Amino acid sequence: MRLAFLGTPLMAVPTLKALIEDPRFTVVAAVCQPDKPAGRGNKLHAPPVKELALSHNIPVLQPEKLSKSEEAIETLKTLGTELIVMVAFGQILKKSILTLPPRGVINLHFSLLPHYRGAAPVNWAIINGDTETGVCTMFTEAGLDTGPVLLQRAVKLDENINAEELSRELADLGAAITLLTLEQLLADKLTPEKQDDTQATFAPMLSKELGLIDWSKSAQTIHNLVRGLIPWPSAYTLFRGHSLKVWKTSCNCDSAAIETAKSLSDQPGQIFELGRKLYVNCGSSEQELLELLEVQPENKSKMKASDWLNGAHITAQDIFGK
Repeated sequence: MRLAFLGTPLMAVPTLKALIEDPRFTVVAAVCQPDKPAGRGNKLHAPPVKELALSHNIPVLQPEKLSKSEEAIETLKTLGTELIVMVAFGQILKKSILTLPPRGVINLHFSLLPHYRGAAPVNWAIINGDTETGVCTMFTEAGLDTGPVLLQRAVKLDENINAEELSRELADLGAAITLLTLEQLLADKLTPEKQDDTQATFAPMLSKELGLIDWSKSAQTIHNLVRGLIPWPSAYTLFRGHSLKVWKTSCNCDSAAIETAKSLSDQPGQIFELGRKLYVNCGSSEQELLELLEVQPENKSKMKASDWLNGAHITAQDIFGK
């Protein structure tokens, strides 16, 4: 079967790799977002999907808007595209693309639909403290992740896993389920299942503003936020008027830290050091503790909280967020 692949980030790479290596399929083209500036000097960087495709001599198309690119559409037709597989492409498809391949467009989505339709399902599952998420394949239609589901696989969430780690896990699982979906479709063994729209939840795009930590929230809520915003936009707080990114935390504080906290101010954001460990008071109605394990001051590299303490020289007057 002749396939076109639509995808952009690293999360889409395992599926494209699996399709390339499977002799039952021929990837006739890869379509991804345009190269974007990044890093020092804002040099243009190619998306991971483009790099993999080019390494296998697969033509790459990078239109600003695929559905409006007559040239890209004509190329996909000329290449004899029978089916399109889409993974984290980053564009909503219009009728001109949805009706192009005779066998339709299959999308791999990183949630258990109809939960977490939208751009950031992995992040929001962690931010919201879910204990389970998963992947699913679906036929794509004009709505936002509203198409009928083909296959789903659920995974349990570890309480300390972050979005970057979960993305890697789901990307590998997604590649396997995509191949299985195609195999069963070819054998006419799949019946698409309509989603229950009344159960739909959404996973909107992330923003830098979302990362500002509110220390009046519970320790678990903050722990989930930190995990859910890795690697971008990352959670952060203010320390003496400067930004301090928070990369890793723990809710499992020892009894000595809990007893010490009782003798200090219960103001949210109050910080203290005990045994070379950094703790923060959290919560508004009931005092809780959160241990910070990794942080990153402005214009510096990520470091262990114990190393940050060496230079911070914190006092009883120091409160995060001020």
